[in-house]
Amino acid sequence: MAEDVADDLGRPSSVTWAIRLHWMLVLLGLVAVVLAVVLNDELIRTWAEGRPDLSRVLETQGLQAIKDGEVRPPAFVAPAITLFVVVGLLMWMLLVFFANGNNWARLSLTALLFFTAVTTVAGIRTDPPEVFVVLSVASMVLEVVAVAYLWHPDTSRFLKTSG
Repeated sequence: MAEDVADDLGRPSSVTWAIRLHWMLVLLGLVAVVLAVVLNDELIRTWAEGRPDLSRVLETQGLQAIKDGEVRPPAFVAPAITLFVVVGLLMWMLLVFFANGNNWARLSLTALLFFTAVTTVAGIRTDPPEVFVVLSVASMVLEVVAVAYLWHPDTSRFLKTSG
């Protein structure tokens, strides 16, 4: 197999693409956070519709009754922002080490993508608004492709020669 084309820093294109895909995932996460802020009422409505004890209240008294009720709807915006910041900063830090040839960073990025995929599947199972399902599926596709580039043979050669 022919050696992959290297960038200006001597990294093969598989490493460059792995880094790009991780940044695309961060961007997709930012879109999800913005949508969580904009569609917060829709998230609360969907949550209430999925609860038999609250769906009747929603139908008869409306969304404000859910917000003001005894059973408090879950917070969506604050956890979304917190998760985005924590995962984004963790990914950024790991990408710096990965780009500099540290194999342990590849292992950590792979684990991070795995757990991100698990939480994405868990999120889809809660029956969120359709736009979040579309973002989740797009995220999972990017995660699979990113892992493929993380474990590409050219990436492995780069990490062996750099480490």
